[in-house]
Amino acid sequence: MRVWIQNGWVIDPASGINSIADIVIENGKIADIKYPGKEPDGEVLVDARGLIVAPGLVDMHCHLREPGQTHKEDIASGTKSAAKGGFTSIACMPNTTPPLDTPELIAQVKNAPASVHVHPFGTITRGMKGDEMSNLAALKEAGAVGVSDDGLPVASAKMMHDTLLEAKKHGLTVTSHCEEPTMKHGVIHDGIAAKRLGVQGISPAAEECMVAREIVLASVTDSPVHIAHISTRGSVELIRDAKARGLNVTAETCPHYFSLTDEVCMSRNANTKMNPPLRTADDVRAIIEGLKDGTIDAIATDHAPHHADEKGKGFSAAPNGIIGFETALAVAITYLVKPGHLSMLEMLRKFTQNPGEILGIPAGKMVEGAPADFVLFDPMEAWEVKAEEIVSKSKNTPYLGYRLYGKVRYTVVDGKIVE
Repeated sequence: MRVWIQNGWVIDPASGINSIADIVIENGKIADIKYPGKEPDGEVLVDARGLIVAPGLVDMHCHLREPGQTHKEDIASGTKSAAKGGFTSIACMPNTTPPLDTPELIAQVKNAPASVHVHPFGTITRGMKGDEMSNLAALKEAGAVGVSDDGLPVASAKMMHDTLLEAKKHGLTVTSHCEEPTMKHGVIHDGIAAKRLGVQGISPAAEECMVAREIVLASVTDSPVHIAHISTRGSVELIRDAKARGLNVTAETCPHYFSLTDEVCMSRNANTKMNPPLRTADDVRAIIEGLKDGTIDAIATDHAPHHADEKGKGFSAAPNGIIGFETALAVAITYLVKPGHLSMLEMLRKFTQNPGEILGIPAGKMVEGAPADFVLFDPMEAWEVKAEEIVSKSKNTPYLGYRLYGKVRYTVVDGKIVE
C-alpha cells in the first residue's frame, strides 16, 4: 500500500533537499520524493502543510534502564518518550543491571517490543569492571552497534588500545566516557557555583585528560573513536586539532551543554546535576563554536532517567543525569537555530545524518528503500515544559517551566504514525 506525506517542507541534510515536497511510502519504506503538483496515488497519511518533515532523529547515546532499573525507565516507556521527541532510532548504553556484556542480554534488548528502533551498545569490559574485554564478536553478532563502558571510564590505556583494534575488526563504534578516574570525584563544575555552594568541584581536566588519551590511541591504532558528551572548551580544542591532523575522531555533545551553565546549580535543584557537569559560559560558547565548525559531529541526549526519590536525596547525594528525549529538538531550535548559530539544516544534520553514519545504521537519511522514519514538527510553535506532560517514567529535567520553540507533531516509524 502506498501512503503519502504531503505539502511539508522537507529537509534532508544528507541529500541537501530543503524545499516543499511530498514523500511516498510503500511497505514501510521510502518509495519516492515528489515535488508539488503531483496527485497522490495512494492514501494521504499526513497533510504536513506548515510543518518541517525531516528524517527521524537518531540519538546515539541514551539510557533505557532495562534490565534491572525499570523503576526509572523501561524500553516501552523510554521508546515512547523518544518518539514524542521525534527520535526514530536510538542507541542505548549498556550500564544496566546487569550490564549488557553478553549476546543474550544484547538480544533481549534488541528484540524487546518498542515504539522506535533500538540499537544497543555492549560493554567494553565484562561487568564494566575494566579488567577483561567483552567478547566483541559475539556482541556484534547479537545486534550490538557499538561498545562502551559509559558511566565508568576505562582506566587502562592498554585495554582501550586493544578495544579500538578489536572493535575495528567487527565494525563496532567505540564510544568513550572521558573521565580521568582519579580526578572524577565531585558534585558540580569546579567554579564559582561550587565554591558558593561549598561542594567539591570537578575540574575540566578530568574530561580533557581522557579526551587527549583517546586521541593518542586513535592515532597509534589507526582506529576510529567516538567521544561522548563533551562539555569543555579544552575538549573542543583537542578534537578540533585531532580532526585537522586527519584522525578518525568523532564527538557528540548534549543540549544542556550549549544551553545551560553551572549558575543554574545555585538553585540546589538536583535536576541540574549531571556528569559531565554543566560548565561555564565560556565553555558553552566553545561548544556552540564546535557545532558550527564541524568539530562536534552529533547532538545526543544522554537521556538518563532517575526516580524522584533518588533525585530527592539532596543535591550532593542525588545521582547524576537528566532526561532529554522530549526536549532535545526544541532546545536545539531555541538555543542554536533561533539565535542564528546554525541553520535548520545544519542543526538537523547533527541529529540525523551524522549519528546514523557514525553508528553505521540505516537511519538519518531520506533515500529510496530506506525505512520510512520521519519527524514532522512546527519550528515556530512555543510551548512550556511541564512535568505532567512528560511521557518518560522519570521527570528529572532542568527545563521544567522553560518556554521552548519547536513542537513535534508526528513521529513516523516504518511508515506508521507512532501514537
